[in-house]
Amino acid sequence: MAFDAVAGVHKRCKGAYAVVAMIANFGLLAFRDPNGIRPLVIGKGETDKGTEYIVASESVALDVLGFKMVRDVEPGEAIFIDMEGNFFSRQCAVNPKLNPCIFEYVYLARPDSVIDGVSVYQTRLDMGTSLAEKIKREWADKKIDVVIPIPDTSRPSALQVGIALGLDYREGFIKNRYIGRTFIMPGQALRKKSVRQKLNPIGIEFKGKNVLLVDDSIVRGTTSQQIVQMARDAGANKVYFASAAPPVRFPNVYGIDMPSRDELLATGRTDDEICKEIGADALIYQDLDALVNDIKLSNPNIEAFDCSCFDGKYVTGDISEAYLANIEAARGDVNKNQKPTNSSTQLDLNLINANEDLEKEELEEEGV
Repeated sequence: MAFDAVAGVHKRCKGAYAVVAMIANFGLLAFRDPNGIRPLVIGKGETDKGTEYIVASESVALDVLGFKMVRDVEPGEAIFIDMEGNFFSRQCAVNPKLNPCIFEYVYLARPDSVIDGVSVYQTRLDMGTSLAEKIKREWADKKIDVVIPIPDTSRPSALQVGIALGLDYREGFIKNRYIGRTFIMPGQALRKKSVRQKLNPIGIEFKGKNVLLVDDSIVRGTTSQQIVQMARDAGANKVYFASAAPPVRFPNVYGIDMPSRDELLATGRTDDEICKEIGADALIYQDLDALVNDIKLSNPNIEAFDCSCFDGKYVTGDISEAYLANIEAARGDVNKNQKPTNSSTQLDLNLINANEDLEKEELEEEGV
C-alpha cells in the first residue's frame, strides 16, 4: 500500500524531492524523485537490538552516527522498514533516470559526503585542476603571487589551483562561524552587511601582492564584490577572481532559494561586465563541460546532470517562462521585504489551481 501511494505521488508530482516519513505503528518510508535530482542515501548498523537502518540526504550523517553506507536510494525508488526492522524496496516510477543536481557538488553538499558514488571532496579537487588548466591557457600574461580561497567551500579547489600553477596557497580570510550562507539571505542590504561580518582579511597575505581569489561560484555577486574590496583595502596590488563553477545565469527551482533572474549577477552580462561589477582586475569562470567531466571522473555511469542554474535546461521538462515569472513575482527580493496580504502567496495559489486542473483532467480521463 505504501509503495502504491509513492507511485501515485510520482505520477502527480514533478520536480525534485527526497522524502523520509515516519508512519506511526507502521514503519519508515523514504523515496526519491524519478530524476534523482536531490540526494538520498541508506545506512545500516548493528546494535544490541539487531540491525538498524538510517536514511539521510548526505552520507556524512551516517558517518557521524556510526552507520555504514549501504547505497543511494535510486531515482523513483521507495524503501520501507517496518517496526521489526525488515527492509523492503520497490521501483515506483516509470522510466526513472539519474540526473543529480550539479550544484550539490559545487556548493551545497559537505565535502566529506559521497553522492551517487561521487566524492564531493574529490570533485572539488578536480574542479581546481581543470580551472588551473584554463588559467594557464588564458592568463599566461598575468603574474600571480598567491592563491587565496574564499572559505569554506572553495578550499579544495583553490588548493589544487595553487598546486597545479606552482603558486603559494594561503588562508587570507578568517571566517566568523556564526554567520550563515549569505546568498540565500533576504535583502541586498542584509547580504552586504553579513559579508563584512562573516570574513576578515589577514593583511600580510594581501599587502603588495597580486592575489588570485578562488570561490566555488558567483550567485548574486554580493559576496564577491565585498571580498574584492576587502582584498584591496588590505593592500593587494592586483585582485584576480576565479570561479570554480560556470556563470549562474538561471534560477534553480529544484530546492535552492535563488529564484529571480534579476538577482543573479551573470544574467544578461558578459564576463567583462561581471568583472567590472565585482571590481576585480580580471575574472575567469570554469567551463560547464569541464565541471561535468570533473564529476564524472568519480562515476562515469552518471549520464547527465541537472545543470539548470548554468544552462537553463530543466530536466523535468515542465518549467516554462510563465512559471519562472510566477516564482520571481512571489519570491524575489522586493516581495521578500513586503508583508504578505494573506496567508498564501500568488505562487501557492497558482500551484493549488494547477493541482485542481490536474485532478479535473484525471477525472475526465476516467469518465467521472
